[in-house]
Amino acid sequence: MKTIVETGINWRDYYELTKPRVVILIVFTAVVGMFLAVPGLPDIEKFIFGTIGIAMAASSAAVFNHVLDARIDILMMRTRGRPLPQGRLTEKSALIFASVLCALSMMILWFLVNPLTAVLTFFSLIGYALIYTAWLKRATSQNIVIGGAAGAAPPILGWTSITNEVTSEPLLLFLIIFVWTPPHFWALAIARLEEYQKVEIPMLPVTHGVPYTRLNILLYSILLLLVTILPYLIGMSGLIYLVVAVGLGIYFLYYAIRIYREHNNEELPMQMFWYSISYLGYLFAILLIDHYFIFRITFS
Repeated sequence: MKTIVETGINWRDYYELTKPRVVILIVFTAVVGMFLAVPGLPDIEKFIFGTIGIAMAASSAAVFNHVLDARIDILMMRTRGRPLPQGRLTEKSALIFASVLCALSMMILWFLVNPLTAVLTFFSLIGYALIYTAWLKRATSQNIVIGGAAGAAPPILGWTSITNEVTSEPLLLFLIIFVWTPPHFWALAIARLEEYQKVEIPMLPVTHGVPYTRLNILLYSILLLLVTILPYLIGMSGLIYLVVAVGLGIYFLYYAIRIYREHNNEELPMQMFWYSISYLGYLFAILLIDHYFIFRITFS
């Protein structure tokens, strides 16, 4: 009997196409949205199927992104080892895989969660996979700002999967990720400037220069610190969240100030990029911890 390797099918390549580390963060922010939507525990069936559906949709969007970017990925050191540029998978097989994931996620969300979540998830998928990747990414230096709306949607999707409605609270969670996205990606764009120039992707440091990008990273980092205080100000979270969020935000701002001032530190942009990923995870984790601490105090 032939093994999977002998038949040429390597499921690790399909798994890599889904960008699992990115999807984990996406799903985590969606799950936090589910728990924040109710004072106690969310409905278990909606939680399970909502998580599965959102994860599959995010994975589908990631695979579509791989297909659309395959021709530039081969030219960039950071991405040339991906399955499509290396020819380990064909674009046809990747498109079939992405389409199946998309169809399954929509059926799960529509029939087992609610139609609102299915529709919002579908528009989020289209926004990232097609509007951002196929058009905005190559059309404007504000690509990551405008396209960031799709990547900021998961907390809303998590919230609606439990409540079947969109309120101000999930929109605030959306705003946090929306403001976080530009400094996160612009730090990477500075670090990989030559590669983006090579493939003619109009990232901000390519079109407006690195000094201007450094200034924008600083300004967005200040705005991010202010925006992350809003959950406390509207009574969505308590002092535990406020203290940790301010601490995390100040350290984020510390990186931004250093990037603005230390022009010769070539390692700093990637350091900020990696911290920004941890930052978002910690921020949403403390939102969850604070939420249940308040719930415990209120009902004890």
